[in-house]
Amino acid sequence: MRIWKTISRQVGIAISALRQNRAAAAALAVILLYLGVTFFADVVVLRDPSKTTSATLQPPSREFLFGTDDLGRDVFSGVIHGARASLVIGLSVAVISGLIGSGVGMLSGYAANSTGGWVDDLLMRVTEFFLAPPRFFLALVIAAIFGSSFTNLILILSLTYWPTTARLIRAETMSLRERDFILAARASGASHARILRRNILPHLAPLIIVGGVVRTGNVIMVEAGLEFLGLGDQSQITWGYLLHNGQHFMRDAWWMVVFPILAISALLVAINVLADELNRLLDPRQPTLSA
Repeated sequence: MRIWKTISRQVGIAISALRQNRAAAAALAVILLYLGVTFFADVVVLRDPSKTTSATLQPPSREFLFGTDDLGRDVFSGVIHGARASLVIGLSVAVISGLIGSGVGMLSGYAANSTGGWVDDLLMRVTEFFLAPPRFFLALVIAAIFGSSFTNLILILSLTYWPTTARLIRAETMSLRERDFILAARASGASHARILRRNILPHLAPLIIVGGVVRTGNVIMVEAGLEFLGLGDQSQITWGYLLHNGQHFMRDAWWMVVFPILAISALLVAINVLADELNRLLDPRQPTLSA
């Protein structure tokens, strides 16, 4: 409970401070708008994004705000429903890879340069195995071998993103384990599990939160790239799928590509702005957090 109280306190302080920063407040508003659209996509748009009509390659108009594609499907409906799929993938991967990376990083960093140093060596060799190939190439190969269903895509991207988190958390944990308050906890007889849970993890919360926000944006971009190459779940309407389908009609139907790109770009800019501000506000050296 103490961990979640610490994290909730820091998030609450950060949100209060975000309201005083126009750029960060605007970014947060954009992200909340996207989340609202994700949950209420069926209310925002009444057209089925996969329903074909005879109105093929129609330019933007009152009837079709973003125009139609080569099969007469409403691009606006596709963009709205694509937000749901892309955000679900982004958030799921951010949480799963964050949990795995944080757990591995904490154990590895705490065991480094101690009697349990073999644990650190083992975990870091596994981490380096996943870090060796380029992330996008690794995701590409795994998707091509095991398939790229909606669930597989989440698992594939989670496998490629946790090592970076593990390395960052390990470095910070190694710094924290030599601090005076950790040495005092050891001297008082606290177990390793208790020290990790109650003394180290709360101090890692800012890094975990900011990392999760940044990772969400990166995952959305990588997922769109995989979908664009045709390695996504073709049964799901995502932004990457819209780009993959629209690339063949860029000269005759620019709207099929432009509007999905604008949707992705606006969200990524908002996520990066919010992450930068959270990084500043959640820095324990900032006086705001000690208030």
